[in-house]
Amino acid sequence: MASVSLFVTAIFGFLAVALGAFGAHGLKDRLSADMLAVYHTAVQYHFVHTLALLGVSILLHQGAQHGALKASVWLFAVGILIFSGSLYALAITNIRILGAITPIGGVLFLLGWLSLAVAAWKGLS
Repeated sequence: MASVSLFVTAIFGFLAVALGAFGAHGLKDRLSADMLAVYHTAVQYHFVHTLALLGVSILLHQGAQHGALKASVWLFAVGILIFSGSLYALAITNIRILGAITPIGGVLFLLGWLSLAVAAWKGLS
């Protein structure tokens, strides 16, 4: 699990940098200020939760095997896909219904943090 989570983290980190640069350089003249702000929010949450994934991956790599810790990896990863992915798509396409999907990713982020808290509470073993 540790290698898989580190691989997933690396891919999400790469994409966060690439999509952030794309937004800053490729979209700044193509999106309205409102949609650029939406895109920025997607990048911000993408980065923050990639760093959370990195921390959890390090714990797993060091031997922590708590089920809640493993669950947090998948909750953060799917949260990035749904939360940030829906905001990226909303910003680029201006299809407003995509914003309705975003809170699902937010709930997954919250559950990921709670899973991490459960693992910490129980000693990460």
